Amino acid sequence: MDEMTTVTEVIAHLRKEGYLQDFNLQQNCLVCSDGGYSVFHNEFVIDKVYRFEGDSDPADEATVYAISSPKYGIKGILVNGAGIYTDGLTDEMLDTLQMNKNK
Repeated sequence: MDEMTTVTEVIAHLRKEGYLQDFNLQQNCLVCSDGGYSVFHNEFVIDKVYRFEGDSDPADEATVYAISSPKYGIKGILVNGAGIYTDGLTDEMLDTLQMNKNK
């Protein structure tokens, strides 16, 4: 496959691979956008990480996480702009996301 250079291209590729849920980051868990699941730090695995850096504006930075939860049998995507916003996140969530981001 050609190199993916935009967040939109990565998301489209991941959707084809079955990452269908849209995750939102909460204080101590990931929540599916449809409200069907709350997935805690010990219930998910980060399968892939894609980083995008803004050429001239740090606000253009984003990280796309491909996440799976064997417990719930779901796969989804978390998009985080300009680094993980740490205020309000539990230590466990921050550690899980940072550890996997640095793989």
